[in-house]
Amino acid sequence: MKIRSKICGMTRAEDALIAAHLGVDAIGLIFFARSKRCVDIKQAQRILAGIPPFVSVVGLFVNPSVAEVEKVLSQIPLHILQFHGDEPPEFCQQFHRPYIKAVRVKATADIISAAETYADAQALLFDAAVAGEYGGTGQSFDWQLLPQRLSMPWILSGGLNPLNLKSAIAQTGAQAVDVSSGVELSPGIKDQEKMAMFLNNLKIM
Repeated sequence: MKIRSKICGMTRAEDALIAAHLGVDAIGLIFFARSKRCVDIKQAQRILAGIPPFVSVVGLFVNPSVAEVEKVLSQIPLHILQFHGDEPPEFCQQFHRPYIKAVRVKATADIISAAETYADAQALLFDAAVAGEYGGTGQSFDWQLLPQRLSMPWILSGGLNPLNLKSAIAQTGAQAVDVSSGVELSPGIKDQEKMAMFLNNLKIM
């Protein structure tokens, strides 16, 4: 089975286009003002202008208001919403889009609880728990905390890069991966060689 990939935190149209040509399954746009990779509506529109068909566009939010999400949706054709804050399931469900719920993993119980609470999510995304942060830290969590079986699809995130990707997948059995800082020159500026290496490593697994 093909391992699915998402490169998150796109801020430049050229980076998103390169990622698409390299074969990424999805790109992520961050609509969270405190993020170093935050984009506004006009930036997002420029990034998406050249994206070819069948590349999913994911919009990432952290504890947004309903109005904030709806404003983005009214102007940006997002395929999937990704919530990285403390949003309850009823909040995530109301926008009539598939959604991904991020889980900051401290213990296996966090994963089990999220699978029960967000059972209607398209997937859970597992990231490192870093105090005061909502992702994009470049840190990984203890992969041994992952349960052997989970009742829903999930995505491995947190600290992935071209050098540790094979080991991460071998240890976790992940069928989908999400990377941001691991393929960057600086926050929001992607490195073509790192993106190519990351995605090529997936193809040969």
